[in-house]
Amino acid sequence: MLGRSLASPFLTFDSAACSSCVTPDLVTAAPNAASLNVNSLALPSNVTRGYCTSHCSPKKWAIQSTAQADSTTWSNEDRKTWEACREALSAFNFNVEEKDKILGKAFGNVHSPYWGEQRKKEVPKFEIVCETLDYLRSLGLSDDDLFKLLKKFPEVLGCSLEHELKTNVKILEKDWGIKGKSLQKLLLRNPKALGYNVDCKGDCIAQCTRCWARF
Repeated sequence: MLGRSLASPFLTFDSAACSSCVTPDLVTAAPNAASLNVNSLALPSNVTRGYCTSHCSPKKWAIQSTAQADSTTWSNEDRKTWEACREALSAFNFNVEEKDKILGKAFGNVHSPYWGEQRKKEVPKFEIVCETLDYLRSLGLSDDDLFKLLKKFPEVLGCSLEHELKTNVKILEKDWGIKGKSLQKLLLRNPKALGYNVDCKGDCIAQCTRCWARF
């Protein structure tokens, strides 16, 4: 189910992890430790002389993914479209949260440094996602290859198929002579080449994430 937060993933501390434990040092380091009433520290009654009477589990950290689109203003049709786009990714070994993160980054619902502030939020379109995946497969990339590519560069699904992906592949083939297996290896190593649309020619215009100078 889609969440409401667009913040980046964060870490939360497991409340079961010894939060109520007191070390012996707390008692021994205090002045007049012999007369110190431990219970006066407003600690739980099961904590005495610096030890927990119950078992303390090790620290546990859980990554809670908030990389999901804010669907609060979406129509039922929008939600159905999002679900359909998830299904378009079903050929790959992604769980639901990973699919949401990929779609969110590709279509501006989750912040991505790649887009900066340029990308407007939009509901992904099933046809566009499928056309992009089909085109990438036509380059000789297997589903395993696409899994790796999407992990590295989920934003590829939000790039223009005609004006970026196809144009950039032509540049790589004609200008650089990179085709076939060499092209496949390049895209797996540096998939962002599919999204380049700027060439500052050494005079930086602050669009480094999309500039051919990084190639």
